[in-house]
Amino acid sequence: MKGRVIGREGRNIRAFEKATGVDVIVDDTPGVVVVSSFDPVRREVARRTLEKLITDGRIHPGRIEEVAEQTRKEVERVIVETGKQAQLESNVPGLHRKLVDLLGRLHFRTSYGQNVLRHSIEVAYLCQVMADELGLDGRLARRCGLLHDIGKAVDHEVEGGHPQIGADICRRLNERPEVLNAIAGHHGDVEATSPYTILVMAADAISAARPGGRRESLERYIQRLEQLEQNASKHAGVEQAYAIQAGREIRVIVDAARLDDGSSAKLARDIAKEVEEEMTYPGEVRVTVLRELRTVEYAR
Repeated sequence: MKGRVIGREGRNIRAFEKATGVDVIVDDTPGVVVVSSFDPVRREVARRTLEKLITDGRIHPGRIEEVAEQTRKEVERVIVETGKQAQLESNVPGLHRKLVDLLGRLHFRTSYGQNVLRHSIEVAYLCQVMADELGLDGRLARRCGLLHDIGKAVDHEVEGGHPQIGADICRRLNERPEVLNAIAGHHGDVEATSPYTILVMAADAISAARPGGRRESLERYIQRLEQLEQNASKHAGVEQAYAIQAGREIRVIVDAARLDDGSSAKLARDIAKEVEEEMTYPGEVRVTVLRELRTVEYAR
């Protein structure tokens, strides 16, 4: 089947890449063809197109172009319907049609394994809960939360970070100043001028850090483990520190001659407080300090 996907002298795979705008990687992994693109919608169109071609069995340049065009229209309909459903689910009326379309595109975008559209709806819910507790406008808080990551729908096409891109889009579509500040400032890039920006920052962090919310990249995972060990190792009396249980526990071995039991308990509290203040992590991190005194004598 991989041979049929590639085609004689690669003609099928070239036609597929041209029709869908993606790169196709066919390696030795059994049953796997990798579709690669910075545009998540293109990736989805290519994935669906390839599945249809393999199921149908007729794979040639003319058929590839025909199926790719049908699939593109199908995905565009899915984008519109998904955006409308997200607007309805989060109860944010009066959105511009362009924003509804961008929300639908977020359905195909992930951030560390977390679906960005589901994350945006979560943030909208959390913002309303906190706004209601504080006596603020829950409807405005929902709107700020739903739109806070809207720039991620086009950040592969437009220069700059997604907060600024999203704020620029919503400014052109006449969104309220509170919404614009919440979008532009939810990562601290600009100063918060309304309490809704602070709510979005808190809700964004809660949704991203909840257990199971995100799947970390390997580089970020290793960086977190190294930072845990470095934070513990810099304290006086620490001999070794090991991050275990995928970074959910740090075990610290101390010099028994330099630290007594009371100092060990204080060290555990100090390390835990530093981790809370300096690091971002899902769930909780357990700090275990091990102090052992061994006395050895030889009878000769």
